[in-house]
Amino acid sequence: MIRPLDVAAGVVLATALALGLAVPPDAVQGDLQRIMYVHVPSAWLAYLSFFLTLVGSVAYLRTRRIRWDHFAGASAEVGVVFTGLALATGSIWGKPVWGVWWTWDARLVLTAVMFFVYLGYLALRRAIEDPERRARRAAVYGIVAVLQIPLVHFSVVWWRGLHQPPTVLRPGDPQIDGPLLAALLAGVFAFTVVYAALVARRTGLGRLEDALLVPTGDATVAGSGVSSPGVVEGRP
Repeated sequence: MIRPLDVAAGVVLATALALGLAVPPDAVQGDLQRIMYVHVPSAWLAYLSFFLTLVGSVAYLRTRRIRWDHFAGASAEVGVVFTGLALATGSIWGKPVWGVWWTWDARLVLTAVMFFVYLGYLALRRAIEDPERRARRAAVYGIVAVLQIPLVHFSVVWWRGLHQPPTVLRPGDPQIDGPLLAALLAGVFAFTVVYAALVARRTGLGRLEDALLVPTGDATVAGSGVSSPGVVEGRP
């Protein structure tokens, strides 16, 4: 069923993409710079997704309510999608600007490491069927893995590389023109709404998956209605 949040996500995403195409091109990179309106929001939503995985993990360990585990797992899964999108769009953007699809820049390498670490988180969840045991182990993993976020974010400050330093989060002096900044913030908002819609869907699916693992006690076992050969109504 289509929910209002799904509709809202589609509307704001279409609006943000239209705004990204309507603003003037960059003075240096021209229209190539427009990929920023997808690349940067993807990276920021990856951060948000994994931070909220931390929140869900801590909340589960404190309350032992499985709904928090479902939320943490859903947020991590969506975060992996956004991280992959950030890596892909970064490579597409980097080829004409840097001349290569990939370079061993600190920001790129650490983002790729974060991507594979959270793929490991998802693999851990798939490897354990018992919901409570899975939730405990995944919660610890989710808490430890989030330590990568400040390392990835500040890598452009701590190590010199090809990736540009921060341009938006400069207090009082963002290095970006007003219309371009507005389009970028619209993209971040739109991706946030898309994140909320995806996590809501995935959380509900997680509850259904766990429900299928819990025996009901009165379920009919396959083949239980078949009598053995030579037996009719309980008589040999």
